[in-house]
Amino acid sequence: MQKPFQHLIVVSFLLGALMLGGCDSPRREQAATPTNSPSTATSPDTTTDRFPGLPRLNGKATVLMTVKGNKQITIELDGNNAPISAGNFADLVQKGFYNGLSFHRVVRQPQPFVAQGGDPKGNGSGGYIPAGSTTERRIPLEIKLRGATAPIYSQTTTDVPELQHKRGTIAMARSQAPDSASSQFYFTLADIAFLDGNYAVFGKITQGLDIIDTIQQGDKITSAKVTQGIENLKK
Repeated sequence: MQKPFQHLIVVSFLLGALMLGGCDSPRREQAATPTNSPSTATSPDTTTDRFPGLPRLNGKATVLMTVKGNKQITIELDGNNAPISAGNFADLVQKGFYNGLSFHRVVRQPQPFVAQGGDPKGNGSGGYIPAGSTTERRIPLEIKLRGATAPIYSQTTTDVPELQHKRGTIAMARSQAPDSASSQFYFTLADIAFLDGNYAVFGKITQGLDIIDTIQQGDKITSAKVTQGIENLKK
């Protein structure tokens, strides 16, 4: 069994490796911020008013992502529990934004961690800039707590979220600022509980889970398309 001290060394190594590559990466320090409770959750009817102009997914949708030439991964987006995060991703997929982008960071040593992509600059520092704009579209940190009726926004939490970092989940990468996510996402290569409550999980792989084990740094997303549930995307 791995000793607690050894575990801390491993975690520090993984997080240090992520930080070196760019700003939009999973980090551990947000876990120390104040917790929230389901009573602070925002009503689903107010998200449009609070975050105008952001796409939302009201329900579920399916994305077929082809990587490494012809390897296919099926992703279920969960707009019921993460409407803005899932909607942002579905919108970018529909625009063809991810086609041709690479996985710029893949961390497997000293233990499986994440495969991260979605950066148009390819170095971990970029995001999605809408046509006609000079600034990135940013989305708020969005976490729905277990038993809550709606997500909380812009805050990390140590309470148990509805969507957790299990192997094969997809979540938004961000910098230290909670509301800094744009287009970068990551697949979890293992169960990573210490990221729960700090990063917005918005879906999971339902087919092709073995494919993420073969992704190498520099591998490209050949294409991504919404195959089901596009009618649930609201802009």
